[in-house]
Amino acid sequence: MYIPEHFAETRPDELARIIQAHPLGMLVTHGAHDGLDADHIPFEFDPSAGPHGLLTAHVARANPVWQRCAGAAVMVVFRGAEGYISPNWYPSKHEAHRQVPTWNYEVVHAHGTLTVRDDERFVRGVVGRLTRRHEAAEPRPWKMSDSEPGFIDGLLQHIVGIEIAVTSLVGKRKLSQNKEARDRAGAAQGAAGRGHTALAERMGSAGADGEAP
Repeated sequence: MYIPEHFAETRPDELARIIQAHPLGMLVTHGAHDGLDADHIPFEFDPSAGPHGLLTAHVARANPVWQRCAGAAVMVVFRGAEGYISPNWYPSKHEAHRQVPTWNYEVVHAHGTLTVRDDERFVRGVVGRLTRRHEAAEPRPWKMSDSEPGFIDGLLQHIVGIEIAVTSLVGKRKLSQNKEARDRAGAAQGAAGRGHTALAERMGSAGADGEAP
């Protein structure tokens, strides 16, 4: 990934925030016979496990990724807030007409080694934790015990757990940090007007060179 210095994000807490706020990761793998492939999987991320954290998830047993990539080096891409930026949103454009369209975004690439965890207890724990997290905002959160035990037991047999011990995190936050303050503010306002409120908030939190204002 190409990362100009002013868009580089290296702060561990900010990298963890992006991953945890946008847990649907794109697991990129390379098989000896199938070449490049990608699977889209919701992950848990524990930043305190190991030097760079641990990613945990489950996949369908019918998905060959857990067999062909066990022990392999993989990459998981987590995309945060993103959206189109019109040059019309920059006040300076209307003076000098020297601005062009662009796209702002946040992204983290997590590199690591995939380990298969094909045991019922591990998979049940992954499903339970993912459920508790993503059901938390519901008025009556669904839980595994809402279903008949035999039904859940049967479904768990059809999934396999995976872990990725993260060896490096590469982050990029392209949020108009290379623009003057009035243009950053104008772009954030324009993004909010298009409904990209999360992107506008992130742009507002990033000053010049990516640091908090």
